[in-house]
Amino acid sequence: MTTTAPATTSSRPAAPGGAPRSRRRSTGTLLTALTWILAVGFFFPVAWMAMTAFKQESQASSNPPTFFFEPTLDQFRAVIGESGTYVANSLIATGFSTVLVLLLGIPAAYALSIRPVEKVGDVLFFFISTKMLPVVAVIVPIYVIAGQLKVLDNIWTLVVLYTAMNLPIAVWMMRSFLQEVPAEVLEAASVDGAGLLRTMRSVLLPMVAPGIAATALICVIFAWNEFFFALNLTASQAATVPIFIVSTMTSEGLFLARLCAAALLASLPVILAGWIAQKQLVRGLSMGAIK
Repeated sequence: MTTTAPATTSSRPAAPGGAPRSRRRSTGTLLTALTWILAVGFFFPVAWMAMTAFKQESQASSNPPTFFFEPTLDQFRAVIGESGTYVANSLIATGFSTVLVLLLGIPAAYALSIRPVEKVGDVLFFFISTKMLPVVAVIVPIYVIAGQLKVLDNIWTLVVLYTAMNLPIAVWMMRSFLQEVPAEVLEAASVDGAGLLRTMRSVLLPMVAPGIAATALICVIFAWNEFFFALNLTASQAATVPIFIVSTMTSEGLFLARLCAAALLASLPVILAGWIAQKQLVRGLSMGAIK
């Protein structure tokens, strides 16, 4: 007599962590979609400005908006023909102020990081506290002093002011970069007989070059976009690009297409500088992030 054992059906247990993994996947998809929505929302005004710059004035101010049109370069031709002096002034003020900031900021950051002076915290707080002062609170005394010195509507006045404006930020940034330099490297350079200038030129500056590039780019952006000092201290000879953009708003009305063309051309130098120095910028900004 043969006895057959009853067949047993066993259900395979569910894989551990299946539900949490699915939940994490859906959360990641939601975050990705939200990121794309935010990115499009931030980029849409820039794209609309670029599209409007290629329109005629009648198309730029039409209601409802004109989405299909024949692109034209008339606005760019008008802007380029009128903005030569403004661009030259912005290049002078931005370039010279950035060089001065680096020449003054790197030694100051060296003194506050590698060869710290007494009460470093107080010195750093004094530097950064100058950025807390509203610009409106100092424009009147600056205007009076510039008037007495006969330097109103002078591009070198803006160079000095932009240098003072960006120097505290440069000192703080360069200090964090210099603190990342290993002390052993400086000790080895000292043992080899390198003096202070040679150590800075041959050892420190090459090691913190990405940080210098990041600091310079930040200073260029702030100086190129500065508006308040240029508006109140210049008239015609030293006016910069932001002043030219405002000049498109006249008593005859707002020339929207020309305004967008001027704003697009004004943003190109900073965009190109950031794109060219993007590797150095990323490396520089990440140098002081990890202690």
